[in-house]
Amino acid sequence: MLLGPHLFQAAGLAQEDVVVIRHTLNRGGLETRADAMGPGLLPYTREQGHNNKLGRTPPKVWLNFLATSGRRARFVTAFENHGEVDAERTEIWRFFDLHPSSIFSAMADRLVIEWTADTVNWAKTGKSASNMPVVEIADPHMETFPGFDSLLISYDELQAVISDDRYSQWRTALSSVQGVYLISDMKTGKLYVGKADGAERFLGRWGEYARNGHGGNVALRELAGADANHAQHFQFSILRVFGPSATSAQVDAAEAHYKRALLSLQTGQNPELDTANKILPPRKYI
Repeated sequence: MLLGPHLFQAAGLAQEDVVVIRHTLNRGGLETRADAMGPGLLPYTREQGHNNKLGRTPPKVWLNFLATSGRRARFVTAFENHGEVDAERTEIWRFFDLHPSSIFSAMADRLVIEWTADTVNWAKTGKSASNMPVVEIADPHMETFPGFDSLLISYDELQAVISDDRYSQWRTALSSVQGVYLISDMKTGKLYVGKADGAERFLGRWGEYARNGHGGNVALRELAGADANHAQHFQFSILRVFGPSATSAQVDAAEAHYKRALLSLQTGQNPELDTANKILPPRKYI
């Protein structure tokens, strides 16, 4: 099934009337899935640079998708373009009068397309938009959160948890608590113990892994540098949960305990650092 011949026509849309936009999560823009799915999407989308990919006179209907994994993108919502607001134009930006539209509303969070190979091109019009394949119209059923003690997910599953609305219960649970987690490298057997504390909590911390595969961790970043797809071998679980009122000292102490208990400093992916923030060689124990 192709987006244009099947769904555009069913909605009474000509391909020249539509632009398909692929949003991604990034700092300074849409930073979280909540940003992309909420009221902030419209003001973010209506602000466009002069040299954008929408052309001098953008189409009337803007279909907004959120990138998930690989080239897949899930439909969020549609906007109707009523033209540029000339009074708001600056030397850098153009602003468009966008209004929420009910087009494809029944497909929100369900319609998944496969973007073209040039994912850097975030907007598609005409035949390029029309010919994108529909890979899924998802069942809207919800995935039940298994509980913190039973949570054990792969990297692919983690990306779905972060980006798929069927996992809204999971995101609510993971955003409500802080604690200590474990990343198991199923290829090497090595372990990484980490913490999710403060306002970030599990959802925020794991969202970083879903986006870049290493979460900014020194040893995991080295793995990603050697193999960009190494995160596919990761498995995520939770070792201990703390409520929102727990102090950083409590979470730090639990993290240190699990690093000692699981030997992740000596044989895993938690390198020790000296005072100059350099990685020390693993300690040897007799």
